[in-house]
Amino acid sequence: MSFTPRGMHLIAGTWIDSGERFASAPVEGPVHSFAKGTPALVDQAAQAAEAAFPAYSALTRAERAAFLEAIADEIEARGADLTEIAMQESGLPKGRLEGERGRTTGQLRLFARHILAGDYLDRRHDPALPERAPLPRPDLRMMQRPIGPVAVFGASNFPLAFSTAGGDTAAALAAGCPVVVKGHEAHPGTGEIVAEAIAAAAARTGMPAGVFSLVQGGAREVGAALVQHPLISAVGFTGSYAAGRALYDLCAARPEPIPFFGELGAVNPMFLLPEAVAARGAALGSGWAGSLTMGAGQFCTNPGIVVVITGAEAEAFVAAAHAALAASAAQVMLTEGIAKAYVSGAEKIGAQTGVQELLTSMCEPRSARPFLYKVSAADWLGNHALSEEVFGPLGLVIEVGDAEEMVAVAQSFRGQLTATLHMDAGDRALAGRLLPILERKAGRVLANGFPTGVEVCDSMVHGGPFPASTNFGATSVGTLSIRRFLRPVCYQDIPADLLPEDLR
Repeated sequence: MSFTPRGMHLIAGTWIDSGERFASAPVEGPVHSFAKGTPALVDQAAQAAEAAFPAYSALTRAERAAFLEAIADEIEARGADLTEIAMQESGLPKGRLEGERGRTTGQLRLFARHILAGDYLDRRHDPALPERAPLPRPDLRMMQRPIGPVAVFGASNFPLAFSTAGGDTAAALAAGCPVVVKGHEAHPGTGEIVAEAIAAAAARTGMPAGVFSLVQGGAREVGAALVQHPLISAVGFTGSYAAGRALYDLCAARPEPIPFFGELGAVNPMFLLPEAVAARGAALGSGWAGSLTMGAGQFCTNPGIVVVITGAEAEAFVAAAHAALAASAAQVMLTEGIAKAYVSGAEKIGAQTGVQELLTSMCEPRSARPFLYKVSAADWLGNHALSEEVFGPLGLVIEVGDAEEMVAVAQSFRGQLTATLHMDAGDRALAGRLLPILERKAGRVLANGFPTGVEVCDSMVHGGPFPASTNFGATSVGTLSIRRFLRPVCYQDIPADLLPEDLR
C-alpha cells in the first residue's frame, strides 16, 4: 500500500493527535490506528472556524471558486491512494469508487461555476422613492449572505461524495462558510487523504487556516458536542433515522436553535400501473432487481417497495424479480453493524402479519443477499412497521386489488426521497391521480426509471418531507443545496461603499 495514514485530526491546518485511539475495521488490508475525537477538539475546530469566517466570507466569488477548483485538483492528484484505501475500508469496488471520486470533484467544480455566475445571490433592489406619498420609500437592497461555520457528518455509504469533501462541504464552502467535518469511523483513512487534499488546496490559494477541520471518529458525545457548539450555525447530515433524529433534537433544544439538514433515508416506492405491467412486467421485474441490489442496496434512493395490482401480470413481474434476485451474488456491506441491522430488519419484516416470504437468504458476516417479501394492501395499511426502511437489498411487493386501493396506498406513505411511476399511454389517467399525491410525498418523482443514481445538477432535489429529510424545503444534492447555508439580508439606505461588493 502506497499510503500510510497519519492517524490524526486536522484542525485549522495542523495535524493533531488527541492521545485516545481507535482501530479501523477494513474489509481487507491492514488495520490502522487513528486518533479519536473529543469535545475539546470540537471546540478547538469550531473556534478556528469562527475566527476564519470574517475573512473567508469576505473573499470574492472568484477566490472561493479557485479554492474549490484547487480542492478538486488535489483530490485527483491523490486518486490512486484514495481508491486503494477506500476499497479496503468500505469493500466497494474500484469502478464504483472511481466514479464516486469523479462525482466528488465534479460537484466541487460545479459549485465553482455556480458561484461565479452569481445567480444564487438572488440580488434584489427597490430604489428609493423620496417623493412617494403619503410615505417615501427608502433604498432597499437584498442579497443572500453566508450564515457562519457549518458542521458536516461523514456518511457511511458514500465515503467520498457525501463525506469529507462531499456535497455538504462543497455547498458550505461555496456559500462562504468554514466547515468542521466529523469523520465517519468506517473510512477514516479515506477521510484523512481528502482532508490532506483540502489542506493543500487551502495553503495553495491562501485561505484562512480555520476554513476546514476534520475531527476523526469519537463517541456520540463528540457528535453531540459538535451540533451543540454555540459557534456552529448549521449542520449537514446523511445517515440513519435514529442518529439523525437524535442530532436534530439536540439542535432544536439549543439555547439558540440552528437548522439541521438531515437526509435520513426512505423506502422510495415504485407504482407499476396496469398497462406498463401487462406490456413489460418481466423486464420491470429484472430491472427492479438490478436497482434493488446495486451497491448491496446501500443507496438512500434504493427502491425498496413496489405497488402493483394483483393478477397474472403482477405474478410475471414478481417471478422475474425473484429469478434475478435469487441469481445475484452476495455483496460486502459497508460495516458489520450495517450488515447485522440488515438481517435484523429483514427478520422483522418477515415476521409481520400477512407478509409472505418469497426469497430469504443466509448472510455471511458483513455480507448481504437479497430478501423478497409480498403483502396485501390491507395488511400494509394496517401496519406502520412495514413502511420502515431496511438498509440493504430487501424488496417488498404490495399487491392492491384495484386502482382505488393503489391510490389509498400512495396516500399512506410518509415522506420519501423518491417515488416512481411505471406507466404506458393507457395509464395516464391513473398516473394523473397519483402524481399530485406523490409530489407531496417525495422530493423527486420519476416516470419509467429507477431512482438509484442521483444527477448532480441545477434542477436535482435530493430531499423530501419528513422523515426522508428534516427540512422539506432543502436538497443535499445539486446547486440549490447552497441555499441551506445562506440567509437573506436587506440593506436599507446603506451607503454604496459600505455594501458587500456583490451588491454595489
